[in-house]
Amino acid sequence: MQNQNIVRHDWTKEELSAIYNKPLMALIYEAATVHRQWHNADEIQLSTLLSVKTGGCPEDCSYCGQAARYHTDVKVQALLPTEKVLAEAQKAKDRGSSRFCMAAAWREVRDNRDFDRIIDMVKGVNEMGLEVCCTLGMLTESQAQRLQEAGLYAYNHNLDTSESNYDNIISTRTFDNRLDTINNVRKAGITVCSGGIIGLGETINDRISMILTLANMEVHPESVPINALARVKGTPLENNPKVDSWEMVRMIATARIAMPTTMVRLSAGRLEMSEQEQAFCFMAGANSIFTGERETLLVTPNPGIDEDLALLQTLGLKPLAKKTKEQELVS
Repeated sequence: MQNQNIVRHDWTKEELSAIYNKPLMALIYEAATVHRQWHNADEIQLSTLLSVKTGGCPEDCSYCGQAARYHTDVKVQALLPTEKVLAEAQKAKDRGSSRFCMAAAWREVRDNRDFDRIIDMVKGVNEMGLEVCCTLGMLTESQAQRLQEAGLYAYNHNLDTSESNYDNIISTRTFDNRLDTINNVRKAGITVCSGGIIGLGETINDRISMILTLANMEVHPESVPINALARVKGTPLENNPKVDSWEMVRMIATARIAMPTTMVRLSAGRLEMSEQEQAFCFMAGANSIFTGERETLLVTPNPGIDEDLALLQTLGLKPLAKKTKEQELVS
């Protein structure tokens, strides 16, 4: 078992492979032990994700129903009015979310009126006392700085998969483009949310390589979402097999051990998981979920808030309250 008091940034692929491939119950036990060393194991952060601009994206991400080139059921929707977004944020806060994430299906941020409106949304959500997160595509350093000045707490930009598998999934940008945006976010003083998706047709070696990239960053991402592929009809990956939930458990446990201080987010794919399978993910170190209205997690189905609160109650877990600035300074 790893020394639980040390946060490392020098993992080898062999070390992470040995962790990932441990006997399952031993792996869960080790991850649960690390989790309890660094976090309150009875708290789960509830995060609400709202698509503020949907569909019509020029990228060709093979898993994504929002890519304009694929014939999916996703309806293109222009950027939502600021008032509607802020109303949704207030509703999320009232239901127990401490983090509100706004997603726009853009390849990259452009310095235009839409970005000005995003800045206003960030300011408004921040004033509500919520952690405000955005995922808007690629960002320049100056754009990241504007978001930080508006009060942005976190920026999501997933690696999706390993560097060696990346070109098999996306051709319209590079893995290095991903890293450049993450670096711009970090330079601006915004926390980083970056994880990936399993079920894309990748190998176990690809999964381990993706975690290795994250775990050996100079500063670990403060948030690492682990997603199971949501098979969207009309995308190239629509016929991929369903991800085995035990593989999700292994990914979460490995991420927890490699990045002990990070919030590990059990993200897309929960609707296809039983309560028991989700419970094992929490045991393995997941301490955040996306919740909200039942309709969508972006454009894929997501459990409703009432179901999630009932599940947490069954498991003896409680929603994590947002830390005050004073608490963050202490921790």
